Amino acid sequence: MPTMNMVQALNSAMDVMLARDPNVLIFGEDVGYFGGVFRVTDGLQKKHGRQRVFDTPIAEGGIAALAVGMGAYGLRPVAEIQFADYIYPAIDQLISEAARLRYRSGGEWWSPITVRAPCGGGIFGGQTHSQSPEAL
Repeated sequence: MPTMNMVQALNSAMDVMLARDPNVLIFGEDVGYFGGVFRVTDGLQKKHGRQRVFDTPIAEGGIAALAVGMGAYGLRPVAEIQFADYIYPAIDQLISEAARLRYRSGGEWWSPITVRAPCGGGIFGGQTHSQSPEAL
């Protein structure tokens, strides 16, 4: 097995999933052309196309809502919130919509989504780019 760092492993895993399943989509702030602020999605848009790996506006609630809707309609979205510090506007969609959809629809609807949100230190980003909100 090859030795990889975390960024390489995430990139490889997403590349494999994009190749295996045409319903997998990756989107978020700067994940397309730029390859993500940490370069985790580097090369994926070029390899898999702009329809499957694309940038979104800086609107975390909108990113989460898009993922929930896509998942409910059979796609397999992988949404990236650029820094976990900014996930709070997305929490409403994740808790009020994604987490409750199956129950509220009597099992008729569900939304399998993946949300990536890099967290913690390591980049010396100060108080607004180095938090670990999962510790709540």
